[in-house]
Amino acid sequence: MFGIQAVDYRDRLYDRYVSSREGTLTPQSVAGFKSRKPYLTRLVRRYFPSDREATILDLGCGHGILIYFARLAGYRNTTGVDTSAEQVEEAKRLGIEGVVSGDVMETLRSLPDASQDAVIAIDVIEHMRKDEVLALADEIMRTLKPGGRWIIHAPNAVSPLFGMIRYADYTHEQAFTPRSITQLLLTTGFRRVECFEDEPVPHGLKSFVRSCLWKLIKAGLSAYLLVESGTAADRIFTVGFLTVTYK
Repeated sequence: MFGIQAVDYRDRLYDRYVSSREGTLTPQSVAGFKSRKPYLTRLVRRYFPSDREATILDLGCGHGILIYFARLAGYRNTTGVDTSAEQVEEAKRLGIEGVVSGDVMETLRSLPDASQDAVIAIDVIEHMRKDEVLALADEIMRTLKPGGRWIIHAPNAVSPLFGMIRYADYTHEQAFTPRSITQLLLTTGFRRVECFEDEPVPHGLKSFVRSCLWKLIKAGLSAYLLVESGTAADRIFTVGFLTVTYK
């Protein structure tokens, strides 16, 4: 219509995914992970396989922060791939091993059937179109072992402030709700889907107060939803949410 040649804009943005930001995407050292430690430590403890020898692949792993905490917890067979060469270089600078540069789909397609105990996609699928997410889900289903799990984090379209995350990154294509992501996963053959909110993790006085205040806010939002729609479905209101689904 406008005489502009169609190109995948993401390639251009991912080439400078670290350097094109106003703020710092990665800390100067792993000591800068402190603020993320309570949430990611709980994620690993609650949702990773119990077997510390489990084979785990982190898709779109960025600079490897989750791999760092997984290895601290004893998971030795955790590796990651990211399409941004800058992110991979940051992982190397931070001393986090097992992070390589590559395309997510090409990496999955190179894996044997039923070879992974868990696949992680933290803040990944919102960067993909609907057809791409379906193709990704099919490949993850193929590569997971029976009983294996896919752990997903994505923007929550139910949140009153979801636009803060949905439009914070120019490469974001969509947001999800617990119902829409469940529909996607059941359609692609996963047998069980569980969704969890990003509630504050109490680890001190300040975070305890935040946790209490969040419960009050959530109660008010649930009451509003019940009055407006007559149902309290999708009662996850944090700007992002976690999904764990099983093959």
